[in-house]
Amino acid sequence: MWQTLIAVLGTLAAVAITSGYQARAARTARQETRRAEGLAAVEALVAALADHRRAMWFREDLRLRGEDWSAARTESHATRSAITGPLLRVQLLLPAAAGAAQDAAAAVYALRNADGHPTLNAARTDALTASDDLVAAVGRHLAA
Repeated sequence: MWQTLIAVLGTLAAVAITSGYQARAARTARQETRRAEGLAAVEALVAALADHRRAMWFREDLRLRGEDWSAARTESHATRSAITGPLLRVQLLLPAAAGAAQDAAAAVYALRNADGHPTLNAARTDALTASDDLVAAVGRHLAA
C-alpha cells in the first residue's frame, strides 16, 4: 500500500515539475518573440524616418531655392505615410519607447516649411538626434 502511495505521489510531483518547466519555457519563448518583433518594428521605423528625413530635406531644399518641388512633394507624402505602420507597431510592442518614437516622428515632420537653409539644417540635425534617442531608449528598455 505504501509503495503504491509513494509511486503515485512521485508521479504527481514529476508531472507538476514538468508542467512548471514547460510553462516557463513557453513564457520565455513568448518574450523572445515579442522582443524580436519589437526590434523589427524599431528597425522599420528608423528606416522609414531616415527615408522621410531625406525626402523632406530634398523637398524643402528645392522649395527654398525656388525650383519645382512637386515631384519631391509626392515622394515626401509617400515616405511620410510609410512611417505610420512601424510607428504604431513600436508603440504597441514597446510602450516604454513610445514617447521617444513619437518624438522622433515629430522631429522629422518638423522639417516642413523651413524658412531658410540654416533652419532646415537645424531641423535635420534635431531629427537625427531624435532618431538616435529612440534607438538609445529601445536599447535601455531591452537591456533592463
